Amino acid sequence: MKHEIIQAMTENFEKYARKTETGVEFWLARDLQDLLGYGEWRNFSVVITKAETACELSGHPVQDHFVDVNKMVDLGSGSRREIDDIMLTRFACYLIAQNGDPRKAEIAFAQTYFAVQTRRAEIIEQRLLETERVRARQKLTTTEKELSRVIFERIAGEQSFALIRSRGDHALFGKTTQEMKDQWQVPASRPLADFAPTIILKAKDFASEITIFNVQANQLRTEDAISKEHETNHTAVRDTLIQRGIVPEQLPPAEDVKKVERRLTAEEKKALKAPEGLKS
Repeated sequence: MKHEIIQAMTENFEKYARKTETGVEFWLARDLQDLLGYGEWRNFSVVITKAETACELSGHPVQDHFVDVNKMVDLGSGSRREIDDIMLTRFACYLIAQNGDPRKAEIAFAQTYFAVQTRRAEIIEQRLLETERVRARQKLTTTEKELSRVIFERIAGEQSFALIRSRGDHALFGKTTQEMKDQWQVPASRPLADFAPTIILKAKDFASEITIFNVQANQLRTEDAISKEHETNHTAVRDTLIQRGIVPEQLPPAEDVKKVERRLTAEEKKALKAPEGLKS
């Protein structure tokens, strides 16, 4: 997300924040429904139910964080009627975001917004970027496992995947895997991808997905054929990056993704610990 969009979303979420007489921050579910991009209450209420279950399982009283209320709304005819609503603490909103549709940009933003206590948009932006990188690394791991399986089925050689992957690295960076590990000062026991920026993780994942598809579609069954396919796909991705002004081997290394993942997990646990309730 661009900084301007994150700033606008932050201001929008803050605009709907309210406080009880004792100063406890809360949001109304009907407002949160719109903020999270849900068009129908019945769909959003399913997410709320899941969040209430998660609240109970975490050991926190549901009634402290989800408080049923009623409010009057104006109808198009000029009349008014009473509808159900729910007062939600920051913790409740966080749980709702965690159980929402992850494909929605609003959900991705809310997961971080309600997890952090500070309101600084740049901190939210940084955490979103870190989360995106961790997910990109996880996706690449999944794709490479599938590629390894596909290769093994056709070649049945345990070393084949490593050799084929290294040829892909060479095509993408114009350098060997070891040369890039030396350049980025990657420990010998760690994969190069653990220190790759998000754009490189996604580039490798895309090229590998193409390899899987073409190996299966074209029934490639030799190490040489699969290696050439993998190399060609990484070369094509490299050419695209360079055309857009991104030279893979000139990018600086990113922080160890394992450290980033541990930090995000610690922050999430902190958000779940002793949340302020409406009935505290």
